[in-house]
Amino acid sequence: MRAATRLARDRRPDLPIEGPIQYDAAVDLEVGAQKMQGSAVAGQATVLIFPDLNTGNNTYKAVQRETGAIAIGPVLQGLKKPVKDLSRGCTVEDIVNTVAITAIQAQAQ
Repeated sequence: MRAATRLARDRRPDLPIEGPIQYDAAVDLEVGAQKMQGSAVAGQATVLIFPDLNTGNNTYKAVQRETGAIAIGPVLQGLKKPVKDLSRGCTVEDIVNTVAITAIQAQAQ
C-alpha cells in the first residue's frame, strides 16, 4: 500500500491521496483528525483501495449493508478485458452499477 500510494502521488500530484490509512480514520472526521493530523483526506475519503480482494470484499460489503452506501466492486485491473465479480448476495443495483462500469471499461479498449 505504501508503494501504491507513492506511485499514485507521483502520477497525480494534483489529487489529495493518503495511505496507508485505517478505515476509521479514512471516513470519520474525528478519528481522522486524531490519527492523521494535517491530512487533507482523513475523515472524508471517497475512494477506498484495499490491499487484496478478500479485505476489499469483506469491508465494502459490510459498509454497504450497514450504511446503504453505493458500493461498486470489486473492479479488477490489469487484465486484457474487463472482468467483474458479483456475489450471490448482490442487489439489482449492484448488478446495474457493475454492468455500467464494465461497459465504460470496454469502450475504452
